[in-house]
Amino acid sequence: MAMPAAEIEAMIKAALPDAVVTMTDLAGDNDHWAAHVTSAAFAGKSRVAQHKLVYAALGGRMGGELHALQLTTAVPT
Repeated sequence: MAMPAAEIEAMIKAALPDAVVTMTDLAGDNDHWAAHVTSAAFAGKSRVAQHKLVYAALGGRMGGELHALQLTTAVPT
């Protein structure tokens, strides 16, 4: 079961309303994604903490509906 980019992006933006999300389909199968997420919520947090915020936004779908997500996070400049 694959997850479309728009659904992933919407879930991230619901949890991090200021997020700018760029999705890239790595395998052309809607199942292996790269996401670049920029949010002020990441300020002062470690990279691990930033990634945990994104994974929490996905509500446990990692490993199920969403098979693979290559994640890059950043704070707006």
